[in-house]
Amino acid sequence: MPRYSFTVNGKAVTVEAPADLPLLWVLRDKLGITGPKYGCGVGVCRACTSHLDGKEIQPCTVRMADCSGKTVTTIEGLADGDKLHPVQQAWLDEDVAQCGYCQPGQIMAAVALLKRTPNPTDADIDKIENVCRCGSYFRIREAIKKAAAAQ
Repeated sequence: MPRYSFTVNGKAVTVEAPADLPLLWVLRDKLGITGPKYGCGVGVCRACTSHLDGKEIQPCTVRMADCSGKTVTTIEGLADGDKLHPVQQAWLDEDVAQCGYCQPGQIMAAVALLKRTPNPTDADIDKIENVCRCGSYFRIREAIKKAAAAQ
């Protein structure tokens, strides 16, 4: 079985996995990283949203063969020790989460948006395609705006 070496949340890892195994299953089942959630398996719901070399991805659709030598960041890798990332802090301040299932993916999508667009408009925020079944989109919008102002 092929071996893949890459970095996850600042730590070098090597895993044995089939080339076509989705990154999500390596993160969750082989590495015990459970922040990225399984929702649909085809990249539509975006509950698993993470970053690969700093760009937003859905690890349920990224093959292990495409991860070798790269850097993966999940929700677990955002905080700097005990200091939360500004988006995580804004999420708490705005009391965004209801059921919480989609929130890791929502936060990772928001971080990616703010990296691309430091002062997003409502139209920019509306382009985030992550699904929230609880409908907390208004609070998500307010948290993104708060995090943008804090950067």
